Amino acid sequence: MRPVDDHFREECGVCAVVGHPDAANLVYLGLYALQHRGQESAGIASWDGSKICSHRAMGYVADIFDRDTLARLPGHLAIGHVRYSTAGDSALANAQPLVVTTHRGPLALAHNGNLVNARRLRHQLERQGAIFQSTSDTEVILHLAARNPAGSVEEAFLAALEQVQGAYSLVLLTQEQVLAARDPLGFRPLLLGALPGGWVVASESCAFDLLGAELVREVGPGEVISITPAGVRQVRPPSAPPYAHCVFEHVYFARPDSRVFGEDVGVVRQRMGERLALEQPADADVVVGVPDSGIPAALGYSRASGLPFVLGLVRNHYVGRTFIEPKQSIRHFGVKVKLNPVRALIAGKRVVLVDDSIVRGTTCRKLVTMLHQAGAREVHLRISSPPTVGPCFYGIDTPERRELIAASHSVEEIRQFVGATSLGYLSEEGMLACLETPREHFCTACFSGRYPILDAQREVLSKSER
Repeated sequence: MRPVDDHFREECGVCAVVGHPDAANLVYLGLYALQHRGQESAGIASWDGSKICSHRAMGYVADIFDRDTLARLPGHLAIGHVRYSTAGDSALANAQPLVVTTHRGPLALAHNGNLVNARRLRHQLERQGAIFQSTSDTEVILHLAARNPAGSVEEAFLAALEQVQGAYSLVLLTQEQVLAARDPLGFRPLLLGALPGGWVVASESCAFDLLGAELVREVGPGEVISITPAGVRQVRPPSAPPYAHCVFEHVYFARPDSRVFGEDVGVVRQRMGERLALEQPADADVVVGVPDSGIPAALGYSRASGLPFVLGLVRNHYVGRTFIEPKQSIRHFGVKVKLNPVRALIAGKRVVLVDDSIVRGTTCRKLVTMLHQAGAREVHLRISSPPTVGPCFYGIDTPERRELIAASHSVEEIRQFVGATSLGYLSEEGMLACLETPREHFCTACFSGRYPILDAQREVLSKSER
């Protein structure tokens, strides 16, 4: 079952460990820290000195791996992946890392992102006789590398990357090394850390904290590095601007305790809340954040407005991937099972409800109704990002444009739909002003409709066709 809320869904997370005798065990911990980036499937592949050992399954990291499973993944080289499907079906065949055998030896690949030309490349490869085992665009990269006549894995990998377009943060496991790569525009984050006697690569720095690793630097946009127990070597230098870092990493996706694109996520989100209070003030009594992603912005809104922040919504953190939902016996069951209002803090109050985004509007509508039922006199909905008007083609699972409420409705129409007393969004200018990184380095396509890589055909394709 897909999650019940209508936020943009997380994409994927990758992790690799090199030089540690129990590399897979550390990758497991890294994936545990990155679980928020994908809850559909997870996998780990390691090199035991003679072959690649791997294990993949549907579900959460903690449910997939136990001591016995990890014991079957020996070696000092390992990569891992958590997945939420953005291209390809939700199926075990698409779980990563993908493992293949080539004339250069076995390879395993884990990918965060989405290739905008994968469909065309796949058709070309199929016409040349390639047989695909999955519907994931990640497999295209492996086929391109395997078919390239270059003499080394590194050369073949670089040649494959030259043919793909879109977003990718990759870790490739070979018999001797892990190759880590980022697309030239740097859509998705990828960071390098140091372990005692080894190295780690991960989508977010929160994985380093759990592993006791030290953040060294980001893998630069367009950069490819080779990591062995002996050290890190640059295979391809970083590209020059322009870049297209996904601003939604700061708005929603990355954990607030992570550092991505050179900035601390939690700090950025609090700034967005402060700017939101200046741009969209409300005559109210308390500020309530939607757990968990809306909390930092709500704290910032409270600080800038002078209104007290209260924990007016409590989240149930023990909701699994599936649960038995009553047919019509309990209204708004999907939201109620996750969030519950604290009546004593809300009843009789004028509430500012802060969330990070509105996608379809259905969840916000249920939350506003819930607060009114808990006794709130007024509910002023404030969103710490601009209206979402376009889908993402670069590694985020988003609805089609026709499903995005802001793509076809005015702010007033959205306010009426969700039932809020008032509705205010953070402006695009205000959002970008909260970032220290130059604003021209960010992709804001989901807010602005300005796509860094524009494939007109992809915009008219339905999600099923993609």
